[in-house]
This record gives sequence, structure tokens and C-alpha cells, in this order.
Amino acid sequence: MRPRVLVVDDEPGVRRALQRGLTAEGMDIVVAGDGPSALQVARTGSFDAILLDIMLPGLSGYRVLQQLRAEGVRTPVLLVSAKDGEIDQADGLDLGADGYLVKPFSFVVLVAQVKALLRRGATEGGGHRLKLGELIVDRAARQVSMSGEPVSLSPREFAVLDVLASRAGSVVTKDELLRAVWGDEQAATRNAVEVYVGYLRRKLDAVGAGSIVRTVRGHGYLASTGEIDAVMGT
Repeated sequence: MRPRVLVVDDEPGVRRALQRGLTAEGMDIVVAGDGPSALQVARTGSFDAILLDIMLPGLSGYRVLQQLRAEGVRTPVLLVSAKDGEIDQADGLDLGADGYLVKPFSFVVLVAQVKALLRRGATEGGGHRLKLGELIVDRAARQVSMSGEPVSLSPREFAVLDVLASRAGSVVTKDELLRAVWGDEQAATRNAVEVYVGYLRRKLDAVGAGSIVRTVRGHGYLASTGEIDAVMGT
């Protein structure tokens, strides 16, 4: 599946331009226009990289980054700012940023920086925890919990949830799930996807998380929460 990047900027024109350009580079782009919205979707841990402007309404990029790192979200972050002072750059890096890009910048340089973050994240294994409200998917331990209580899933059910949670707020098609979870298994069909999503839903419903995994008729499946819906319009 394509790398997923969160682009955070308060200027609609900049968001649109970056979304078009990075999508053309083979990335799956989600956008946010203010600090609180960025924090809400970024804390899911479902992004491979974050492009984060510093001057944002509601909550600065510095504070968003600080809160993410305090919550254990290790997604690589590239800070973007018109501030070019050494102190500003040092402050961002001290808070846990993985890079700092000064406006105005060349799109070619931006793409190179983002791809470098994606390579670094892939080398380091990416995020080990996905969070949807009180539902936690620990990818390293291959364990799931809801409100601190363990949720028992089969390996295949875990794999389905992992794919959906890693695309929180975005639709995943049956074919994408089939490729990601079953790979080259010739016997697997779309029906197998429907069956295992059903198994997963029943187990989540039993622990009060049944509303997280949803069917989007004619398209596929979606893992989301009310808070993520409000930001992404899902």
C-alpha cells in the first residue's frame, strides 16, 4: 500500500498544492488545517510521515509535536516554517522533529526530505502502536486492548484490524485488504475478507468497540472514530 503522509498547513492553497504534488509522487495524503485537528488524527499513529507547519491556529506545530512525542507517537515529522533562525530549528529538533524545512522551499527538495523520512521510518520499523479512541493495536507485540482490557483476536483477525487501523479515517477496499492480509494465497477471495471482517466486528462489538470498523457500501471498509470523522469528514 502507498505510504501515508499527513500534511498540516493553515493555508488552503498550500494544502491543495502539496496534496496534488505528493499524490503524484505515489503517496496517500491526508490534510489538516489547524493544530487540534492535526493532533487528533496524528495521535492514531497511522501515518508514515507528517509534514507539519509551525504557525497553526489553535495549537502551534511545536505543541502538536511535543504532545505526540509525550504520547509515544514516533511518526517521523518534518517541521516547515518561515522562521529560519538557528534557535527555531534547534527548538524543533529538540522537541523530536526529524527534519526542518524553511519556507519558501523547492518542491523537489520537499519531496526528497519526505522520502528520506519514509525510508527512515521503514528502516526503524515505523510506528509500533495504533490508537483509535480507547482501542490500542500494539503492532510489535501483536496485541489489542480496549480501555486497557485485552481483546483476543486470531492472527488473521489481527492482520485485518492492523491494515484498517493503519489507514484510520480512510476507506480500504476489499482488494487492498485481500492483498495486504492474504498476499499471494490463491484460495483467498473477497468472500474471505467479508467473513473475517465479520469475525473482527463481533469481537470488537463484545468489548464496546463495534462502531470503529464500518462498511462503506460499494467501496470497502473503514476504521474510524467520531473524533477522526470530525477532522477528515468521513
